[in-house]
Amino acid sequence: MASVNKVILIGNLGKDPEVRHLEGGVAVARFPIATSETFKDKNGERQERTEWHNIVLWRGLAEVAEKYLRKGQSVFIEGKIRTNSYQDKEGVQRYSTEIVADNMTMLSAREGGNGGSGSFQGGASSQPAGQSSSGQGSAAASGKGNASAFQNDEPDDLPF
Repeated sequence: MASVNKVILIGNLGKDPEVRHLEGGVAVARFPIATSETFKDKNGERQERTEWHNIVLWRGLAEVAEKYLRKGQSVFIEGKIRTNSYQDKEGVQRYSTEIVADNMTMLSAREGGNGGSGSFQGGASSQPAGQSSSGQGSAAASGKGNASAFQNDEPDDLPF
């Protein structure tokens, strides 16, 4: 039987991404995001529950996160759950769960006030989603089918 390990999150960054560069120049970024839900309890009172998720981005996605993501910004993350185990200083077995992202879309408006968002995919290429190797955006190149590609007629220094 086949299995699926897929996570989709929309949340806000809890802090700026921490980026390290490993041997060979491979970048890895880590940051938490918060997702919140509201509901009414059995007494009819409104409650809010916030979950924190540890996000890991590799290579091109990590470089984009380092350059453009900041604490408080909204982000859409697609990826998979990975659980690691380790022993702490006292020898106790501990576990950490993280989301390894392979797709990221920035949802918050840019600081310049122009608004907009950017979608990025991981993998062999570090190009933004929707951008072919010739640099021209297309929905087909992003693998989204009928989804419209982000288009902005205003020139800026962003790579999408």
